[in-house]
Amino acid sequence: MEVEEDPPSTSTTTTKTASQLNLPPSMNRPTVSLETRINRLIDSNHYHSPSKPIYSDRFIPSRSGSNFALFGLESSPNKDRKEDSAGSYAGLLRTALFGPVTPEKRDVVAGFSPSRNIFRYKTETQRSLNTFSPFGCDEAPGVSRSPAKLPRKIVRSAYKVLDAPALQDDFYLNLVDWSAQNVLAVGLGNCVYLWNACSSKVTKLCDLGGDDSVCSVGWALRGTHLAIGTSSGTVEIWDVLRCKRIRTMEGHRLRVGALAWSSSILSSGSRDKKILQRDIRSQEDHVGKLTGHKSEVCGLKWSHDNRELASGGNDNKLFVWNQHSTQPVLKYGEHTAAVKAIAWSPHLHGVLASGGGTADRCIRFWNTTTNTHLNCIDTNSQVCNLVWSKNVNELVSTHGYSQNQIIVWKYPTMSKLATLTGHTFRVLYLAVSPDGQTIVTGAGDETLRFWNVFPSPKSQNRESGIGASSFGRTTIR
Repeated sequence: MEVEEDPPSTSTTTTKTASQLNLPPSMNRPTVSLETRINRLIDSNHYHSPSKPIYSDRFIPSRSGSNFALFGLESSPNKDRKEDSAGSYAGLLRTALFGPVTPEKRDVVAGFSPSRNIFRYKTETQRSLNTFSPFGCDEAPGVSRSPAKLPRKIVRSAYKVLDAPALQDDFYLNLVDWSAQNVLAVGLGNCVYLWNACSSKVTKLCDLGGDDSVCSVGWALRGTHLAIGTSSGTVEIWDVLRCKRIRTMEGHRLRVGALAWSSSILSSGSRDKKILQRDIRSQEDHVGKLTGHKSEVCGLKWSHDNRELASGGNDNKLFVWNQHSTQPVLKYGEHTAAVKAIAWSPHLHGVLASGGGTADRCIRFWNTTTNTHLNCIDTNSQVCNLVWSKNVNELVSTHGYSQNQIIVWKYPTMSKLATLTGHTFRVLYLAVSPDGQTIVTGAGDETLRFWNVFPSPKSQNRESGIGASSFGRTTIR
């Protein structure tokens, strides 16, 4: 009987091989069969060498988040458990970071059309910063979320009221102006009164007499001289420090309802349809005459760089003039009522705002540099005045028929920040304090009302120093 011999063991073969190759004992490894090696290659994603870590020379991203259908490719039908878990984790992380409103990948695929570009721009939907919390809408344990910035609070009531007897209810006049020295000038009947905002002292500057009346007042830039337009057509220049009239200038045949300063140049607009340019350094009453309006000139404003003059008239026209022109360089006729309200933006060069009367009720914005109409807002009420804040990109409009309101606007969105009420007549007069925080409004109800509407340049929470704590009602004369 033949006895079958046992095959040599693997350990014996390995030992012999190692001894034949003269290898040190530390490098002795068990022999791996061919079948085992093939299985390891097939399942290489799960096998790791027991003796050393595996290093790769390139990064291969996970395909669990890839959208093969977007490119007309089919993904592998057999996905192992490791990729499924990675996809689940990515989905949970995406939901935690961006919230449930983030579009799923299947929505992108469903909206895909082969005729459209694969890579295309998309307007990102704005979301609150709170939605980016990894804990969703709930607070994380032990973590306090910083509060969102609240909109600026604007007090809806006037902090001070001055009685102004004989303040005329005339849309075409400009009877209130605030100087750089913090002094308010008000035309009441045939007199001009000065109210010091720091001391609340009232001074009577002049009395024109019974045959004349005040139609407009305008401070020079330094706030030491005041121009007064009269119903007789003259323009008077007063030194307010000495309470003395230093000059009277002729030239207009009818009342002077609009005044505007540009350094030493004073522009005056009249019911005689003309605009006169006056240089107070010259002995001549006027050095230029601007013609173009077909009715009374009721609005005048120089741009902040003193290069352009905007004029509005009862002919529903808005004109723009340069320093040397005698004819308007720009003409705008879109308003359908008198244009009294005019304001230049101190933030954007060449941007001009204008407002129309009762039949128009619109605020329009223009770019005089490009000669374009930017925007039009229907306020549903007569626009009497416009003024731009020098501290923030906002503006105020005052209104007449039919709501007599004051509106604070955010530019350029023209969203309403506040609507202020209190006057019972048309709010025909408007001026801004030298610090740019307080406005004063005047109306045919013979009152002047003071409102804190704009922030200071450095802090949006500090109150104005123009007597904001002086609540109450007093008279200006």
